[in-house]
Amino acid sequence: MSTRTNFDNDLKELKDLLLKMAEKSEHAIKESMIALINQDMEKAKLVIDGDNEIDDLEYEINDKALLLIARQSPVATDLRKISVALKVSSEVERFADIAVNIAKSALHIGKEKHFKEIIDIPKMMEMALEMVSDSIKAYYSGDIDLAKKSAEKDDEVDKMFGSLIQELLSYIPQNPNATNQIIQLAFVCRYIERIADHSTNIAENVIYLVTGNRINLNE
Repeated sequence: MSTRTNFDNDLKELKDLLLKMAEKSEHAIKESMIALINQDMEKAKLVIDGDNEIDDLEYEINDKALLLIARQSPVATDLRKISVALKVSSEVERFADIAVNIAKSALHIGKEKHFKEIIDIPKMMEMALEMVSDSIKAYYSGDIDLAKKSAEKDDEVDKMFGSLIQELLSYIPQNPNATNQIIQLAFVCRYIERIADHSTNIAENVIYLVTGNRINLNE
């Protein structure tokens, strides 16, 4: 087997490992939102406990990437592939951290009755998760158009974030006893907004991976 074939196989293993990590992170985000809406404390704790497994996957990806660099001495395009894999894995790890933060907010609220039905926050999360899914698919397939499509949704998530924060804070004067709950929900909105930002970062890295050009998709 040629050195080139070995490198390509090792790189595919790296990407497959990253895809596995992304799937686990995306699942953790979904579970944290379910825990928040259903006030499921056990599920929230499981999300928090599962973060170590995702961290371990990031460490494994980092180790494999460093071994590839050490053994193959890649240059130009090949080095860019490894560099982007490391950057994407870092963004994916942030998804998992955000899932933990949402789970912690669910625990902070606990079994306290929701002062109003939570409807719009899951809608915002649905949009952010579409960005996550599209950006990861774009990375795996090298699809620039899909990467751009993912990033285009960031503005809509930002608008939803601004609107929801304003709405939530407006409830405090009439619901002073629910202040803690309202603040925690505001934190959750911020966490979701960050999911969209990290997805956009992945999309930017996809474009860099394919074209070699760095662009800012937030502009």
